[in-house]
Amino acid sequence: MKEIIAIIRSNKMKKTRDVLEVLGFPAMNARRVLGRGHQRAIIDDVNIPFPTEGIEESRGTMRYIPKRMISIMVKDRDVELVVEAIMKVNHTGNIGDGKIFVCPVDDAVRIRTGENGDVALQ
Repeated sequence: MKEIIAIIRSNKMKKTRDVLEVLGFPAMNARRVLGRGHQRAIIDDVNIPFPTEGIEESRGTMRYIPKRMISIMVKDRDVELVVEAIMKVNHTGNIGDGKIFVCPVDDAVRIRTGENGDVALQ
């Protein structure tokens, strides 16, 4: 099992969710995050929908950019399909497209039934 963590542009969340659902991966966690990469910030293209006090440290420093972080658990055989789908939806060729991380998962347990392993992902 693997956990795929993707940090994507906020405006790509709905399309990403829809594509993953069509591919058979409707279960995921999503959260609003603020972050920065090497792009330094997109000053004029930011609409932050939550409190931002303390984000801008001082004049001339980098601002944080609102993104979405999704986390999805998949079987090992599905990693390539999910990563490629996320990349295809989110690629614009511009700085700030996001990042994808693939992490190993030792086990998963469904609390309701006690099932574990790949069965718990279904």
